[in-house]
Amino acid sequence: MPVPILLAGAGIAAAGILSSYFSSKKKRSIAPGQGGLHHSVEVTLPDWARKELPSYYAKTYETDEDMMELAIYLSAKNVAENTGGPFGTAIFERNIEDNTAKLVSIGVNRVVALGNSTLHGETVAIQMAQAKLNSFTMQLECLPCDGEVSSKKMRQFELFTSCEPCAMCLGATMWSGVSRIVCGATKNDAEAIGFDEGPVFDESYEHLRKAGIDVKKSVLQAKAAKVLEEYGKVGVMY
Repeated sequence: MPVPILLAGAGIAAAGILSSYFSSKKKRSIAPGQGGLHHSVEVTLPDWARKELPSYYAKTYETDEDMMELAIYLSAKNVAENTGGPFGTAIFERNIEDNTAKLVSIGVNRVVALGNSTLHGETVAIQMAQAKLNSFTMQLECLPCDGEVSSKKMRQFELFTSCEPCAMCLGATMWSGVSRIVCGATKNDAEAIGFDEGPVFDESYEHLRKAGIDVKKSVLQAKAAKVLEEYGKVGVMY
């Protein structure tokens, strides 16, 4: 029997952002269903992220560096607030007319905080974005002013991650429907402090490119790697 996932995020009604549930409790118990089986999983952002979201959404982003700055900030803040690991992700929608971008969703690593090995920064951001868009994919056609679907142009969603994805997140990125992935720190940076990123190779990224996903690496790499380095001195590796 499939297990439904309850997505929880933060929203701004005026901007059409998903309204969701945030818990201030650090740990929650989920009541077992019939037969002792859990029947729901909560995917939540930390309280500090909820409080800061309005400022993220209000901004118009113009460069890759602007967008990567947010992903790196999220990774560092997540460590400072003790709400997860040193990885942050932000998904933006590109305005194809003027090449600017607006934030769609954010994600931070919530593995230890929520006891769920799949809640990496990328997977959290992808789930939040798809819940907001009410779509299992971000491969969506543009909607012109008259509201009719155009088959000529596709909306452009781009995933910015503070570190190159692990094997799981690279796969999730491919199936998410984003048109571009931009990375900060490298796989070597993450593995240097003890993380195991799994079977990720140059061929893995080539597969993304063949699938139509543009790949850009090492944007603000030194700054992103510094967050990992600091976490490596005191953090839990998993």
